[in-house]
Amino acid sequence: MPLADLPGSSTGPDAAVVRVLSYNIRSMRDDRGALARVIRACAPDVVCIQEAPRFFRWRKAAAWLARETGLVYTTGGATATGPMILTSLRAQVERAEDILLPRVPGLHRRGFATAVLRFGGGHRDTDPTDPTDPRGATNGIRLGVISCHLSLAAAERYDQAGMLLDRLAALDVPYAVAAGDINDRPDGRAFRRIAGQLRDGWATEPWGSEATSTPKDPHQRIDALFASEGVEIIGCGVPAGLPGVTDGDLTAATDHLPVLAALRLPRVSPA
Repeated sequence: MPLADLPGSSTGPDAAVVRVLSYNIRSMRDDRGALARVIRACAPDVVCIQEAPRFFRWRKAAAWLARETGLVYTTGGATATGPMILTSLRAQVERAEDILLPRVPGLHRRGFATAVLRFGGGHRDTDPTDPTDPRGATNGIRLGVISCHLSLAAAERYDQAGMLLDRLAALDVPYAVAAGDINDRPDGRAFRRIAGQLRDGWATEPWGSEATSTPKDPHQRIDALFASEGVEIIGCGVPAGLPGVTDGDLTAATDHLPVLAALRLPRVSPA
């Protein structure tokens, strides 16, 4: 399904439309140019990265990716053991935090990159000097975001799914999304644990294609975006017809396909 079928970013008096991209980039070990073209063509407001560079000069690599995609580094990378968040200039960063999960001996330590973002502050129909107006410049529409990459081990992955839900709830925001490499299919225990409390973007409003692994032979959906109640999922899936992007770019960029969603966030009325 063409990218044009998915609404672009927008801000209005009643809601903001935010585009969120989730992408496992395999430590940028593949074709960096192709990777940047894919991300840029998706025109995201928020990118939840998995397997960001986390060793020698990882900050330089993160800065390169942000610069080449027209985005801003927000949080994560080595400090979250791989998950990272990039944002567009539309997003005002209220706070960000990297979370290290409990270490299981013999397994790679996992973490979450988390942020609370604001969209649509200072709309012309609001009083930008009034801090009590949730539509004003000080507040805007608050969205909590977690980028995650869950364990390959089933038992640890299930526990991490619970930690993800707890951490998302602790952000204490009207709207929240969690996106990443779940390392589990929709019928798996960890995936079902998350989908039991959040809405699975593809299952709710499928758009594009479903399978994310592998680019050369898409046959399974192990990457997903989940949203809390109140978030209107306009469409979610693997994008096709990206401007300036070839099928070769998608297979050369990394070993996963991206998941792109358009989300409508209604403005919260003042109490």
